Amino acid sequence: MKRKGILLLLMMIMVLLLSSCWSKKELTDLAIVSAMGVDKTEDGRYTVTLQIINPGNVARGLVGGGSTQSPPVTIYWDSGDNLVEASRRASTRISRRVYYAHTNLLVIGEKLAREDGMNVLIDAFDRDPDFRATATMVIANHTSAGDLVKTLTPVDKIPATKVLKTLEFTERKWGENVKVSLQDVMMGLESPGGKAIIGGFRIVGDHKQAQMLENLQESAPEATLRASGIAVLKQGKLVDWLYGKTARGTVWILNKIQGTDINIDWGGKKEAIAYQTVRQKTSLSAQIKNGKPHISVHTRVEGDIGEMEVPVDITNPNVITKIEHSVRQEIKKELQKAIKHAQKDKTDIFGFGEVLHQSRPNEWTKIKSEWNDVYFPKSKIDITVEAYVRRAGLRNKSFLSGVKENYK
Repeated sequence: MKRKGILLLLMMIMVLLLSSCWSKKELTDLAIVSAMGVDKTEDGRYTVTLQIINPGNVARGLVGGGSTQSPPVTIYWDSGDNLVEASRRASTRISRRVYYAHTNLLVIGEKLAREDGMNVLIDAFDRDPDFRATATMVIANHTSAGDLVKTLTPVDKIPATKVLKTLEFTERKWGENVKVSLQDVMMGLESPGGKAIIGGFRIVGDHKQAQMLENLQESAPEATLRASGIAVLKQGKLVDWLYGKTARGTVWILNKIQGTDINIDWGGKKEAIAYQTVRQKTSLSAQIKNGKPHISVHTRVEGDIGEMEVPVDITNPNVITKIEHSVRQEIKKELQKAIKHAQKDKTDIFGFGEVLHQSRPNEWTKIKSEWNDVYFPKSKIDITVEAYVRRAGLRNKSFLSGVKENYK
């Protein structure tokens, strides 16, 4: 009888604790935001642009395989004195509740990032319980965030998905761009010196044409989106853009490259051999010598020969050794170029200061307030690169060598 009473009491408690869904959100009442763009107007107000998914249009495009009569996303925007006001004003145009829990992309206009900085925006994003800290953040390169968010993209029906996938694959396969989250940016700006890097995106072609549905119905769209550069932030503001080998050298030091292509000269021909990296690892160490910071960067690379534009006998061990030496020199140049550029900007985007803090905490305490502006630009940085050729594809003897012999 006692056991039955206890069981009844437990059931009553469970009924009280599990009663109803007090915070339920009906799917038909939600306007799901996939991307959000933020710009600053000439009069100092914020403009928020929301990319909202049209579920029915996306589903028809995926299932039917053909083009829909209306776009997969709808754009709403409005302005306000702050981010919250602008966002809530935009909701007055929408017949559903604006839902930010699935916002995977945050786009910041270049003008806003350069003139006002990111700190106020990040504080607003971090306070909102609907926003996820894992959302990817990008800066609109030479365009406004609004125009970038309004752009329609082929292949990937949702434009935000296009941006996310492009950043992911270009970081993995090429190395001149980075994919960073809101949380990554926050951690960087809270570190000594307040530095961070963010991937850039731009519109290729006419931004008005990029917003037209007809643009998606062409085999070669006249306007689309493209990853473009790495934005450097110092104390919350955009101070520089990194492109090309400077950008790749930066990503290399940050140990984010999973694969890329290194071209080396051979036999008097420029960029005659393509070396494809397969595995790479970069490690950092720091110490104090004679009262001055001393940083060491060590990179180890393994890769394959992907292409040769000149006859090369790669069965000869001496030839392989020479190729490996050339690859080492080329990679070292890129790392040196990235470091010199960062020292010129007086912005330690590589995290050398954090490494020094871990290895020499007492000395770091004395110099951390002047690290970016005084010590980092003058720090001695040693670079060591190991590069190895592991494979040569499906053939050892160059096809060009065989053709050359037949022509004799």
